[in-house]
Amino acid sequence: MHQPMEHQGVSSQPLSLTRNQRLDRLPINRAHKKLLISSGIGWAFDAMDVGLVSFVVAALASDPHFQLSLSERSWVLSIGFVGMAIGAVLGGFLADRIGRKSVFTATLMIFGIASAGMAVSTTLLALLLARFVIGLGLGAELPVASTLVSEFSPTAYRGRMTVLLESFWAIGWILAAAIGYYVIPGTGDWGWRWALLIGAAPLLYAIVARVHIPESVRYLESKGLDERAEKAVRYFERAGGVDPVESPRQTPLTRIPTRTLFARQYRRRTAAIWVTWFFVNFAYYGAFTWMPSLLSEQFGSLTSSFGYSLIIALAQLPGYFLAAWLVEVWGRRRTLCIFLAVSALSALLFSQADSVPQVLGFGMLLSAANLGAWGVLYAVTPEIYPTRLRAAAAGAAASVGRLSAIAAPLLVPFFLKLSNGEKTLTFVVFCVAFALACVSSLMLPERKGEQLED
Repeated sequence: MHQPMEHQGVSSQPLSLTRNQRLDRLPINRAHKKLLISSGIGWAFDAMDVGLVSFVVAALASDPHFQLSLSERSWVLSIGFVGMAIGAVLGGFLADRIGRKSVFTATLMIFGIASAGMAVSTTLLALLLARFVIGLGLGAELPVASTLVSEFSPTAYRGRMTVLLESFWAIGWILAAAIGYYVIPGTGDWGWRWALLIGAAPLLYAIVARVHIPESVRYLESKGLDERAEKAVRYFERAGGVDPVESPRQTPLTRIPTRTLFARQYRRRTAAIWVTWFFVNFAYYGAFTWMPSLLSEQFGSLTSSFGYSLIIALAQLPGYFLAAWLVEVWGRRRTLCIFLAVSALSALLFSQADSVPQVLGFGMLLSAANLGAWGVLYAVTPEIYPTRLRAAAAGAAASVGRLSAIAAPLLVPFFLKLSNGEKTLTFVVFCVAFALACVSSLMLPERKGEQLED
């Protein structure tokens, strides 16, 4: 039996409420959870890809069919991020033009086809091409998924839902580390190929799970598609046992050009969010895409380095869950700053570590703090732009972050050639994270508890 909203701890809905206000006041229900899981699966695939390729690159160094040099391995790592940078911009732009759901359902199909191509690659050129196409699909996935979750989440839970969405990234990374540890070393020359195929196994389920997710209500209203927008709202209301109340028709909105990101009212926040995205990704990808190789050189065993990487990856989940709780308690900006400061301190301590317990302890702290900050960043980005610009803005910010992800793996070999290169690399991470904490505290707006339209 449907119950009015006041019986669920939410005020009743007068006829004047818009569809977005009805969405914002809903309690969390099974439709929100389905959206979170179906979106999170894409994030898990992104992490599995990034995580597995770091193990694959370590294995390719001894593969008799490739025997890649250090610079060639750097290109294998970076070319995927080139695709991600392009895919993020393109996916965000298309999501604001043709709809979030169209892009949302296409990204994993592209990823699946390209992953199969990478698994059967026999030349370096084929490997690089597959990595690039994988990047296109996954680059569009993250900003569009976070935009969709942000637009459907109730106001009181929006930050928490978006950060929890990225917790699937941690799950994917942990699975990648487990696959890398158990599959690659023990299955001969084809180990890394089997790892890629196993990592893409849940793909069909992920695609099917997205079929029934409706298009964004805010996007539909901006296009004047009121009937479809009403059906989308009622989909979530029925899931929460709430009686639907017809909302007034909305006037279609004129399109906002993407260059508006640099208009006076958005210039400051665009600069802040882009700088933060760039250096958060630089710190993370510079350290973690090379983690198996770095640990292998330090401890002399590929299998042991995979095991240590798995332990460090396990620390990501507590970081996400803590960030998801604090983001609605302390607010976005304060939580982001604190996590970046902890990341900076842990990187500094990690750079001085000289034993296995210290490497694991400080590495786990760095992993939790850096990924927690990254989760908060994904929550902040969709909140500071209007609906007609939201997906494109999120895509552009993610693309800037991917640019640093391209540069970071290419710079790591340069640091490794220096005396005490590993320590120098992590000290650079410390400096970057500390500077970011200062920038974000001064320039990013706080949107905790505010409706997206405010």
